[in-house]
Amino acid sequence: MVVVFFGTPHFAVPTLRRLLDSSHSVAGVITQPDRPRGRGQKITHAPVKALALARGIPVYQPDRLKPPEVADTLRGWQADLGVVAAYGRIIPEHLLTIPRLGMINVHASLLPKYRGAAPIQWAILNGDPETGVTIMKMNAGMDTGDIVSQQTIPIAAADNSETLYERLARSGADLLVKTIPDYTAGKIQPRPQPDTGVSHAPKIKKEDGRLDWNQPARVLWNRTRAMTPWPGAFTHISGPQPQLLKIWATEVVTRSGQPGEILQADKTGIVVGCGTDALRILTLQREGGRRMSAQEFLAGHALRPGQRFD
Repeated sequence: MVVVFFGTPHFAVPTLRRLLDSSHSVAGVITQPDRPRGRGQKITHAPVKALALARGIPVYQPDRLKPPEVADTLRGWQADLGVVAAYGRIIPEHLLTIPRLGMINVHASLLPKYRGAAPIQWAILNGDPETGVTIMKMNAGMDTGDIVSQQTIPIAAADNSETLYERLARSGADLLVKTIPDYTAGKIQPRPQPDTGVSHAPKIKKEDGRLDWNQPARVLWNRTRAMTPWPGAFTHISGPQPQLLKIWATEVVTRSGQPGEILQADKTGIVVGCGTDALRILTLQREGGRRMSAQEFLAGHALRPGQRFD
């Protein structure tokens, strides 16, 4: 089986690696152009490109997918099947039919729930007890294609977006390589997505990390987990010169107080009143500083009950 692969970030790496280590032949990889990354904003290879180059696989990085040379390149690879995992752009319909068996996609939700760019963050943000991965036959819509296979994954209380991302990436890769043989042999009949249960997962913005202390503590706990590591949950210490704090880890406390009011600040954490119950901040980071425990933070930045977060 000759495969062409579309993907860009870390999420796609386990899938590409499993394909490379399988009996299938990866004819080429299409990934997004190199961009500035990290604190230094240096131009670096995307994770998928780095793996492809290390394994000697041809890499193509078009700025856009509509020009005819993209289709020409894809035809030249003479692929039986296209596999897509977090490529980051909608693939035009005329490209989907170039591989002999079309293209399938590894998506990090149980479709039709959480179509879109950020299914992992939204599953945690909404307090879902489980999510999963879907192998989907691609069509011209945004994650609307027929379902080929699915696998459910529980969301643990200890999960944040980073840990769930890693689990779903591995599960998606495993499910894909299990699915391909039966799918390409015609033993799986893809089924249309149901009309009910459709939801969307729009791209996360930096402002989505802001903590609104009028909300229940459990909602803010979910938001902290969903926004870790990026863009990060954040709040401000109120005052003449508000200080930005990035919040890394929290827990819900059964305690009442005014929303945003610091109720307790000691070695066990910083307890803040919420719309319902309270939130104990366990790990945080001052703007420009390093991540530290609440105890470490309080040793150098005293907070007292009655102060407020905005």
